Amino acid sequence: MANDHPSIDPRPRSWIDKIAQVFSDEPTDTRSLLELLRNAEQDQVLDADALSIIEGALQVSSMQVRDIMIPRSQVVTVPAKLSPNEIVELVTKASHSRFPVTGENADSIIGILLAKDLLPLILNGKTGKLDIKDIVRPATFVPESKRLNVLLKEFRETRQHMAIVIDEYGSVCGVVTIEDVLEQIVGEIEDEYDVDDESYIKKFDDENHIVKALTPIGEFNEYFGTSFDDQEFTTVGGLVLQQFGHIPERGETKNIGPFLITVLNADSRQIKLIKVTSTLVDMRKKSS
Repeated sequence: MANDHPSIDPRPRSWIDKIAQVFSDEPTDTRSLLELLRNAEQDQVLDADALSIIEGALQVSSMQVRDIMIPRSQVVTVPAKLSPNEIVELVTKASHSRFPVTGENADSIIGILLAKDLLPLILNGKTGKLDIKDIVRPATFVPESKRLNVLLKEFRETRQHMAIVIDEYGSVCGVVTIEDVLEQIVGEIEDEYDVDDESYIKKFDDENHIVKALTPIGEFNEYFGTSFDDQEFTTVGGLVLQQFGHIPERGETKNIGPFLITVLNADSRQIKLIKVTSTLVDMRKKSS
């Protein structure tokens, strides 16, 4: 006798199976796909973190290197003409892991210096005989119009972590790292600029501070001895956004009060992290 009742699959469905069930109508473009995914998240078929990663991955395929690169003005480079001691001092102060090495001018990139390649020389006391050209790694050059998904694939295939970005005329306009690309997918990855969760402001050096955009204006005023109005905006991010008049990209700068504000981290919706440089210190140096 035939069984008139449908069989029940005892196996638990994966979240992919659940998403497939949500797709009663096949999406025809990215917008409709995202709408279905967001509906799935609202129905608790997909958790918020997974949705964020999927959205980031879809966004990367439509973004170009110019959208996320570190602009040339913010890149710390190592001139090959520096003495060994000057190179070590520069690398130590900057606290980065990779540095473009320049030749005769800023557009002449000899290669990439990895800070870890200096360690054996420092430990063995051989920095006095250092010729930086002997330890630099080959540099990878990419056009600012390259798609991020293509760049990520190339990073993986070549095992490179940094690329020099050039414009249509072949001039260097910035750098991009694999971390910059991954942050578009998984969110912010902590680096040397990040501030501890329990604090809003981190002193970087005598002239510079790294400040979270969520810092309350009252706390900012108390720390720096300023008197910015907190009636219209309650956070530093809101104040900075008003001054820019638009959502700034990473590397954009603006003078606000006695400070030069540099955007260190921002996405298409908000400012996340800024560098606050005291212009009063610069003025005192010039007058001395």
